Amino acid sequence: MEWRDEGIVLGTRKHGETAAIAEVMTRAHGRHLGLVHGGRSRRQRPVLQPGNKVDLVWRARVDEQLGTFQVEPLELNAAQFMESAVAVYALQTLAAHLRLLPERDPHPALYEALLAILDHLGEPAVAGELFVRFELLLLEELGVGLDLSQCAVTGSRQSLAYVSPKSGRAVSLAAGEQWKDRLLPLPNFLLLRAGEGASASAVNDGFRLTDHFLLRDVYNQRDQAEPESRASLLGALNKTLSSAEN
Repeated sequence: MEWRDEGIVLGTRKHGETAAIAEVMTRAHGRHLGLVHGGRSRRQRPVLQPGNKVDLVWRARVDEQLGTFQVEPLELNAAQFMESAVAVYALQTLAAHLRLLPERDPHPALYEALLAILDHLGEPAVAGELFVRFELLLLEELGVGLDLSQCAVTGSRQSLAYVSPKSGRAVSLAAGEQWKDRLLPLPNFLLLRAGEGASASAVNDGFRLTDHFLLRDVYNQRDQAEPESRASLLGALNKTLSSAEN
């Protein structure tokens, strides 16, 4: 068995004296593990840092085996990511979220969303927006997606302002007025084209929205705690965005 793909390093763990087991998110083969001979060497260690984009060749006698990775660098971004609190916490949280997926289950849309976030970690307003979109896509890929396309009450696609915490469906400003204290705010950036950026307040609303459904429908269902790095990421984003807005 053999395949070649590109991927983003999510993490590694030691194996024996010199090898490492690498965990990567690949474009066509999903989240995948593989043994890297010499993975702890001076040559390979910088390549296998979280956030780096790599070229991979995976080989095994049968598909069920762990298999081995041959790894070559494509984009070594880890060093610059380590200089930013936003980037560090984002990488940790992204890896934790992706571990919710079955290993080797392809999710090309999530891979593209991951690349988009990594490309904009130096732009907190855009990174915050893209991270919320990533979490919404993750919910969808896990089969518990939200419906933000039209108002659950009127069917209108105009003036959407809230989300029902029960159904996960959007609600318009007028239809939700009398229940607004019970509804979740729908940040306006989710109704616009991706990559426009968002304020600290809008990012907070987005994180609150996805947090509700991630906890209720994913983490609590699996009896797992949400990654602590997510709260740290939001704190780092707030600090950076608030400074930029003042």
